[in-house]
Amino acid sequence: MAKISFFGGVGTVTGSKYLVESKGKQVLVDCGLFQGLRELREKNWEPLPFDPASLDAVIITHAHIDHTGFLPRIVKLGFNGPVFTSRGTNDLIKILLPDSARLQEEEAEYRNRKGLTVHSPALPLYDEADAEAALDLVVPVPNDGNPVEICEGITAAFRVAGHILGASLVHLTLSSAAEDGSDIRFLFSGDLGHYDQPILKDPAPPPACEYLMVESTYGDRLHDEEPSEDQLARIINEAYERNGPVLIPAFAVGRTQEILYLIRELEEQGKIPVMPVAVDSPMAKQATQVYNRWREEHDEEYVSILARQQHPLMTKSMTLAGTREESKRLNDDRGARIIISASGMLSGGRVLHHALRILPDENATIVFVGYQAAGTRGRRVLDGESEVKIMHSWVPVRCRIEQIGGFSAHADWKAVLKWLSGLETVPRMVFTTHGEPESASAMAEHIREEFGWNVMVPQMGDSFDLV
Repeated sequence: MAKISFFGGVGTVTGSKYLVESKGKQVLVDCGLFQGLRELREKNWEPLPFDPASLDAVIITHAHIDHTGFLPRIVKLGFNGPVFTSRGTNDLIKILLPDSARLQEEEAEYRNRKGLTVHSPALPLYDEADAEAALDLVVPVPNDGNPVEICEGITAAFRVAGHILGASLVHLTLSSAAEDGSDIRFLFSGDLGHYDQPILKDPAPPPACEYLMVESTYGDRLHDEEPSEDQLARIINEAYERNGPVLIPAFAVGRTQEILYLIRELEEQGKIPVMPVAVDSPMAKQATQVYNRWREEHDEEYVSILARQQHPLMTKSMTLAGTREESKRLNDDRGARIIISASGMLSGGRVLHHALRILPDENATIVFVGYQAAGTRGRRVLDGESEVKIMHSWVPVRCRIEQIGGFSAHADWKAVLKWLSGLETVPRMVFTTHGEPESASAMAEHIREEFGWNVMVPQMGDSFDLV
């Protein structure tokens, strides 16, 4: 009477889409864009295995494009139902989805102008009108654990996941959906944050469930033991001594705010010199303003800083480059400085203009502070390739390359096990998703060894009956 199907976020960390069916109702949990390798990106254009117009509702766990970026596409294809998500996520997707649409339109325009398409003309996956139509469908709900009716026979409770502002654990209840007529409870971890991070509360404990889906981005590795703030201080101090620039590719939502918080803290503690800090991302500028809005998700330290009338995300010498002209002026700067810009995987955006100048500079440093998906430019730099292609030019990589694993907003496998240990009942089945194949399999094995639970690593297109 109920089942779940996996149409994204399996075998990869992108494109999350999970279709829950119960007693004739269809609810899609997450609606993400595939990113990274070309064969993944091409999946965004493939016919869907379900009819968007037949969906009763969509639930979004958090704002990142790999979980939301396909939403305008299904609206373009006929979906017109409610989209449930937290209030913080609602604020962030108002920034992210129109930006994603503009990128789709710019890509189509570029291909048409350069004749780089077999289609005539090349069309965007969706446009800004589709993004605005999707935003009109959003029903924002509190991240407080109280159940909300999604459609007839299905409720959902949203709880803080600690990944980025607004990120939620989603606890679905499928009424009378089991073979014996009892309810079925299905818990989605979404992207799970790890513990004792700045700004946000720790992930909420997992509520009892029969079925559980847990992310596995870092299922086969652990974050650095050295504290992130110590690594960041070392890198900044070394760059200051060399009088060289530091480029930090960072996701505009979540990672940029965390980095700013720690730089401010290190400055106040006298652990680093005050250096010019430029945030070159209109989206990050807007998201930073949103981060102060939803105080119910802030940890105690963040709340105490706000109470002192301080801005937790402002360093002592900081520039927010919103316009293109402000971004271009950053090219005139010289000497020791910090540039934070999107995208976090060097896959596009303003960061590429800085990378053109930073990567060949032996005195400069590039610092990766988040997951670098297979096939992305960031992954190639991190893997030590001697040159990478940026805007149709091959650019030599001569700068220093650093990675701070502890900045990741994803829990590593030990943190996932810590979170799972809060379950008071044994789930019938656990699904490990949102991980490359080795990570998802490793996370499954960690869970089996630690708890002895039934664990499945689903593949694209798999369906599983919920009994």
